[in-house]
Amino acid sequence: MKKLLTTSALCVAMPLAAVAADKPEALKIGMTTFLTGPASVFGVPARDAMNIFVENLNAEGGINGVPIEVTYIDEGAGAEALTSEYRRVAQTEGAEVMLASISSGNCQTLAPLAEDLKVPNLMWDCGTQRIFEEDSYDYVFRPQGNATSEMLAAVAYLLKTHPDFKTIAVVNQDYAWGRDSWDIFHTALEVMKPDVEVVGEFFPKFGAPDFSTEISRLQALRPDVVLSTSWGGDLDTFVQQAFQRGLMNTSTFVLPLAESSLERLGSSLPAGHIVGARGDHYFLHPERRDDPDFKGFMEQYKEATGDIPVYSVFHASQAFSALKTAYEKAIADNGVDWPDEEQLLAALDGLKFQGLGRALHLREDHQGVESQLMGTSAQTGEYPFATLENIMIFDGEGLLPPVGETSIDWIKGLDASFADGLSVETYEN
Repeated sequence: MKKLLTTSALCVAMPLAAVAADKPEALKIGMTTFLTGPASVFGVPARDAMNIFVENLNAEGGINGVPIEVTYIDEGAGAEALTSEYRRVAQTEGAEVMLASISSGNCQTLAPLAEDLKVPNLMWDCGTQRIFEEDSYDYVFRPQGNATSEMLAAVAYLLKTHPDFKTIAVVNQDYAWGRDSWDIFHTALEVMKPDVEVVGEFFPKFGAPDFSTEISRLQALRPDVVLSTSWGGDLDTFVQQAFQRGLMNTSTFVLPLAESSLERLGSSLPAGHIVGARGDHYFLHPERRDDPDFKGFMEQYKEATGDIPVYSVFHASQAFSALKTAYEKAIADNGVDWPDEEQLLAALDGLKFQGLGRALHLREDHQGVESQLMGTSAQTGEYPFATLENIMIFDGEGLLPPVGETSIDWIKGLDASFADGLSVETYEN
């Protein structure tokens, strides 16, 4: 298997006249990520992983002899500071490429700014499906899936593993992600299992410290399924309090973002609940875990941080791989020592690349096609936290609307056969 992320620097034979005078001393990259605030549970691991990727590649000579330098911008500083720093790094510091962002709101702000600044931007983590459904961009690419593929994989897994459930309730954070992800999930249920009854919709305030009201209502309603697309501290607190109150013994929880909470939740996430990974992101990936390069990175990351990698680490790996692959492709395709902007953008169109999970590619609308891993929590005792069993990995192609169609309109045209028609590989453990 081709070595992951740390492939030796590309050497292109060419006459002396073809060696570009503009070959930089370093490839400067700007990356926005949460270094402070609640979302730092994703942002800091991604930064730590990026540092490892860059260090490994630079030790091997960089990209065609050019080392990489990364400037990090804290998304936790707020929208105004983020926009200002993004401009400064792209214009004053001369970053050739920007990686932005974690927050979907920030992606919606920075995508048009990247277009105005004419700087290639890889949306390395944000989930909103709206970016390429509501506009088109020349300079903006997403090397991962989006909320539509993530939610449809969760719906499909639920229908395959619990086909007889009758009632569902939702507990989501009260902001755009919580509302939009429920809209996708609910719309899919309406067409794929129209007899399901929604018995409760709860949208507690973002950062809520107490979910006793919602849990009491859920205990009275006794839904077969409880969905929560919440993340970080909100998800941790909700699951811990639901576990303590016994709610997880009476309802099956569907938690599409819980892969990033497994280590923090420890024994508070009992067996039998559905966990998603925002892609095929899992430190025990059933197709990759025995690959020497995958294992090597897992060990390197654990040694550097003391933690297991979460999905933002995988997203960072995909962005880094897409960046490296695009530069190498542009150099090879054009027979140059270093590509210009036009050549780099051409290389990104339709790019095929691979991070820590399965291979991905970019569609003509610049949306990444990414496989989705879902599993069921198990407390095996091998780790002091839940791991996953009955894993399914869904091919990403069938989880996205065709180019030019919006997710909700496309989903409304689906039917009960959708889940059975998906391409999926199943792994018992």
